[in-house]
Amino acid sequence: MKKSSLYITLLASFIFLLSSEMLSAQNPTVTVNADPKIDQLLRVKKALEKDNKLGDGYTIQLYYGSLNQANEVLKNYRYSFGTWPASIEYETPNYKVWVGNFGTHLEADRALIAIKDKFTSAFILKPNK
Repeated sequence: MKKSSLYITLLASFIFLLSSEMLSAQNPTVTVNADPKIDQLLRVKKALEKDNKLGDGYTIQLYYGSLNQANEVLKNYRYSFGTWPASIEYETPNYKVWVGNFGTHLEADRALIAIKDKFTSAFILKPNK
């Protein structure tokens, strides 16, 4: 009889401990209070990267000269390719047509091979921004 009462006591203790753990369990929640301007900054950063205004990569220069001719070159590029973003940059007193924002020189080389057929004077540069 002693053994059975010991088993019953141990079983009752185990059930009590188990049920008390289930009753006291809590669901943790995390609340993040972030400034709403963070989302706006991320959108601006993404737009700058897309427009080749940000980054430490390479770009391809298609043209250097007057604004009218730069606009023509940009229009021709967008009609022919449009794969990589292109923009007109101003450097006193001339305008440049830049294409792409490539992370490595190899990526820029691959793009240059495709572009060089149409724009023979194109070359790779690493802009100082």
